[in-house]
Amino acid sequence: MYKLENRGSYWIHGHQAHEISDGLRAAFIINDKPNEHPYQYDEDYLLTFEDWFKEEFADRMYQTLNPKESFPPPHGYASGLINGVNGNVTQELKFHPGKTYRIRLVNMGDLNSFQFSLPGHDMQVIEADGEYSVPYITDGIDIAPAQRYSVLVKAHDTDAYNYHFNATMHANFIPASPGLTPRVYTGNIEYNKNSPYQDTRAFYEKPDFKWLNDIEMEALDGQPAMIPTRNVYQDIGNKLYNTGQHLDHINNITFAMPNVPTLFTALSMGSLAMDPRVYGPQTNAVVLNYGEIVELTINSPAQLPHPIHRHGLTFQIVEYGPASTPFPIPEKFQNIPVRNALAAPMRRDTMSIPEYSYIKVRFRAVSAINILHSGDSNYG
Repeated sequence: MYKLENRGSYWIHGHQAHEISDGLRAAFIINDKPNEHPYQYDEDYLLTFEDWFKEEFADRMYQTLNPKESFPPPHGYASGLINGVNGNVTQELKFHPGKTYRIRLVNMGDLNSFQFSLPGHDMQVIEADGEYSVPYITDGIDIAPAQRYSVLVKAHDTDAYNYHFNATMHANFIPASPGLTPRVYTGNIEYNKNSPYQDTRAFYEKPDFKWLNDIEMEALDGQPAMIPTRNVYQDIGNKLYNTGQHLDHINNITFAMPNVPTLFTALSMGSLAMDPRVYGPQTNAVVLNYGEIVELTINSPAQLPHPIHRHGLTFQIVEYGPASTPFPIPEKFQNIPVRNALAAPMRRDTMSIPEYSYIKVRFRAVSAINILHSGDSNYG
């Protein structure tokens, strides 16, 4: 028995033996209590996005870690699923003139992001990762693995045309290959099955096309930025080791599973549980004091975006900026500006750190055991 305290768009997935990569994942929607809806809408739609590989995870992991294989490995190109089926045959969303629809967007994938847009309609983002926001108008949303959004869409007053929505699956660090990556999927917004589809190609060519940026979003409850009492710094990257393998690391330490599960260690070590060394040298454990306000800075001097997910709790997104690195940065990623949050920073549980960038987030330490992991760790 578990009492639900949250509301919003979530998902459940298995991590042991990477079952998530082989399909153990599903959306988990917690509805608002009656008469506690901050936004009004007529109907609620759900779109889940997944990348699907034909090989099982164990085979993909072997190929990925084999130093004799090229990168990306032979399995590196996935197919996209929307609501569990081929993204191009997803059941249409039926719109009726004048109604307002909430569309929940959930990326349950391993590796790939999905760029979602709905040409011919305005999208107001009202939720990110289970937290309500002030309405944020955008043309497109780049949804990283584990991220979720809700948008409100007002239907047109006429059913003279039907429309397509677009979901482009991509992973920036995999070289583009026609027909393989990126993959473009389209679904239907149906007003009237007898009406023609509107030509919306000009939508993508407009000079002021706006992609969502979560640093520009504000929490609906107006909570201001927390004042940190502790700072934690983590540097993430990828190095070539003497095994011939390229492995990710945090603060120059690659993760290795401890012999004793972390929760068991925390519950059985008494006062020593506050010593990070007892959790194993390659767990990168950080021990916090209950109630501390932590500012976590993650520096990512790499040419790939890093989605990072915090289990169970949210954080405030307070700042993005250029990564610190002693190595040359490609010209296209130079002069990245520092961007700060607005008065009420958006809270969420999954960040996506852009290429050659850092991020600062703040949170209160109130959970006994908390897991922070990269959303693209299942590349395998």
